[in-house]
Amino acid sequence: MEGAINENSQTGKKRKHPKGLFLLFITEMWERYSYYGMRSILVLYLTAELISGGLGMDKESALMLYGLYTGLVYFTPLIGGYLTDRLMGLRTAITIGGITMAAGDFTLFAVQEQWGLYLGLLLLIIGNGFFKPNISTLVGELYDKNDPRKDSAFTIFYMGINLGALISPLVAGLIYATWFHDTTANGIEVFGFKYAFLASSIGMIIGQVTFNSLSKKYLGDVGVKPAATMATPEDRKNAAPLTKHEKHRTAVILILACFTVMFWAGFEQAGASFTLYTRDFVDRTVFGYEIPVSFFQSLNPLFILLLAPVVSALWYKLSRTKRGDFSIPTKMSFGLILLGLGFMVMVPAVMITGSDESAAVQVSMLFMIVTYLLHTLGELSLSPIGLSLVSKMSPVKIASLLMGVWFLSNAAANYMAGYIASLTTEFGYLEIFTYLGIAAFALGLVLLALSKPLQKLMHVDEIDNSSRV
Repeated sequence: MEGAINENSQTGKKRKHPKGLFLLFITEMWERYSYYGMRSILVLYLTAELISGGLGMDKESALMLYGLYTGLVYFTPLIGGYLTDRLMGLRTAITIGGITMAAGDFTLFAVQEQWGLYLGLLLLIIGNGFFKPNISTLVGELYDKNDPRKDSAFTIFYMGINLGALISPLVAGLIYATWFHDTTANGIEVFGFKYAFLASSIGMIIGQVTFNSLSKKYLGDVGVKPAATMATPEDRKNAAPLTKHEKHRTAVILILACFTVMFWAGFEQAGASFTLYTRDFVDRTVFGYEIPVSFFQSLNPLFILLLAPVVSALWYKLSRTKRGDFSIPTKMSFGLILLGLGFMVMVPAVMITGSDESAAVQVSMLFMIVTYLLHTLGELSLSPIGLSLVSKMSPVKIASLLMGVWFLSNAAANYMAGYIASLTTEFGYLEIFTYLGIAAFALGLVLLALSKPLQKLMHVDEIDNSSRV
């Protein structure tokens, strides 16, 4: 691949990853720090009273807005990726996206009014559209097409995502609930939400300064030119019609994308209904200190960092057995089942507390911890496996389109997550968590039953005779 960086081209000798990978690791870490720090307190900010530093929105409207925002965050990368391919280099798009997102977070800090909220979120949505698809593509551009280091590179990059996601809710929580928290003479709590938004903006700026000051040194010419100017004869060859087996694989990707919508609609309750339930019904006091609500959103990335190596080792060990590893549809069915079990853990908690926050009944935080643990195990069974499916199974000529469709399923799921969470104001937490748990568990069983037919449609033996997909 033109522009790919190889620090040691000797065959048979283990090569180190290019230093550019670690620059992208840092850049993505700061971007995720910005995103998850803001996201972890967004619903809290929207629903807090004006006098307490919030916007005083009702829960239903706040949760619907949360779903719309997170849904559009996954939709705009389709547009941003399309424009980047034709008009600009990857590095230019990443810079535009980063600066726009920093401006969005700063707007949330500077303007504590409704119009400031909508302008800030709009800037964040647009900026993410340019940033998110292109930094991942840039990671791949560092390597030749068949470089064996590529899978490892994306694993390292994924760790950057979760490191940022781990740190930011902790920092945001300390800022809004501790460092910039005050109580008036009338006993009214005033939270420092806006300073947490400022911290997210500063994190985004640090990432962009690092990226732009070091990219020439560590990335060379990679990502400078638009993809449209680098077409090859092979690209033109890929314009041929899809074969029968390629159509089968495409159908499998689309079918599994439908199942992922249900998974993410449930999983994304973390920033929606789980956040409000944790605030109102979970005993967060440890040795006299009240843990900020946003801290709980660091549980997922913490569990990922701890458990990803374990799950990866498990899949590898299974692949070395006589039976072989589980198929991708089977693993993804496990993800849905684990999601359902996580909601089932919450059912007895809600039966104790009810859904009326004025009742002042609280439960142990262990309910939330176990739920996040099960949901993280579900994510590890579904998310990286799904991305692997798309990258391996997509026909080359529509690979980018199918990856966009895969992310589009996340957009639909995030919007659904906000809508579902808003229903808790009408039906209560017990009904919503119960229905989500049953639906996820049932769909997991359906996908498990479909695993063998889907496996046949994938025609795995034609791609790699040495492994199961």
